[in-house]
Amino acid sequence: MWPRGDDDIIRSNSLHESWSTGALNIDMLFPTDYFLFQVAVCSALLSAVSPLRPAYSTALENALRNELFVDRNYSLLQRPSQQVDVRVSLTLLTVNELNVKDQFLSESGYLSFSWQDSRLSWSNTSATSQDYSNIDSLFSTELYVWTPALIIENSIQDMSVISDTKIPMRITQDGWVFWSPSGVYKVSCESDITYYPMDTQTCYLKISTWGYSKSEIGLSLEIGTPVDDSFYRENGEWDLLSVAGHPPIVNARKGTWYSSLGFSVTLRRKPIFHVINTLFPVILMGFLIPMVYKLPTDSGEKMGYCLTVLLAYAVYLTLISDDIPSTSKTVCLLSVYLGLTLTFSTVSVNIVIYILYAHFEGDKEVPAWIDNGVRKFGRFTRREKRDQNKVKPSTKEEHCDDKKLTAILENEENNNEEHKPITYREYSDILNTFFFVLYMAAMIILTIIFLLPLLINYLTNG
Repeated sequence: MWPRGDDDIIRSNSLHESWSTGALNIDMLFPTDYFLFQVAVCSALLSAVSPLRPAYSTALENALRNELFVDRNYSLLQRPSQQVDVRVSLTLLTVNELNVKDQFLSESGYLSFSWQDSRLSWSNTSATSQDYSNIDSLFSTELYVWTPALIIENSIQDMSVISDTKIPMRITQDGWVFWSPSGVYKVSCESDITYYPMDTQTCYLKISTWGYSKSEIGLSLEIGTPVDDSFYRENGEWDLLSVAGHPPIVNARKGTWYSSLGFSVTLRRKPIFHVINTLFPVILMGFLIPMVYKLPTDSGEKMGYCLTVLLAYAVYLTLISDDIPSTSKTVCLLSVYLGLTLTFSTVSVNIVIYILYAHFEGDKEVPAWIDNGVRKFGRFTRREKRDQNKVKPSTKEEHCDDKKLTAILENEENNNEEHKPITYREYSDILNTFFFVLYMAAMIILTIIFLLPLLINYLTNG
């Protein structure tokens, strides 16, 4: 500090008088007073050039609301511009149900919409009554802010315009409005049942403008992240493979073009439950059909066993039909497999009846045409060989090699068979052996043909 004596006090009083009268002479200032004077002048100049921004307060926000909605005569019925670009994104939370029979998908999530409304912008301070730049964003609802009229085009529960007065909207300084109404969306889903129960289904959520044509509202996917499944909760029956957004398309209604876009949800059924409760029993029952030909004819259970297998398949076919939609666009491989197996079982009943008839005919000789047909395949299918008229080798023949002995036996047997027709009982045994081999081979081939596409489809889509 500068030391101040009596003369200094006199000069200070003079300075005060000069300041009061406006006749201030800078030469009269002390060094400390001169410095303070400079600071005061600089502060005054800075305040004049760039006034301080008002700090955030509820009063300041209320003033901004009044200016935006009241002073500017904001209208809910007036869209922000001639053509409004509405950006759309989907956040999927969970899949509640995918009903393949009734062909619908129920999912929980929320759609996010954003558009720019220049009437709600306060970033330009020259266009407002005061500086509101300390207010980053405002919150409002659709009761006070214009919203686009949008519908879920393939909804089967509610076809009204998307609306929720309780969901707040965020309005930024530059007039961008962000709105994310949530809901449970129940939409139709055309099911592909070809590979049921190891199938993969793709369902769509279609969004379209309502009332506003394409030239008035245009829909587009949100830039960067049109879909978000980071909050997805797993479903017990279906695995989520992918969620994707599809570019907007244009649909015509009565000559007017409307903007539309969609989101696809691809799901794959978890197969463990259906493999254990459907595929495994069905395949096992299929291999019961050939075993009827190994059941002894004299047991009296042949026909009962055959009918039991037939009825079991009929019951399973009825149960599975309850889970398959009544559509002719795609054919379920499982239904084809069950249908063919049921056909095999039905034909088997008739074959068993004929075998029983032949068996109880006893030792009667079969007609010549049957005898001739059996002789062509008899040596490969006959289970029992007749013991009579067989050649017994002598002691000298015991030293013959095996090839000569086999040739002699086959020659003698063939000669005997040419003169001795087979009986009906032998004929029934031949039929049992033949149809057992035939049915077992048919079931193995049919099962492989059925399972192979299911496995390829499951692994490919995985």
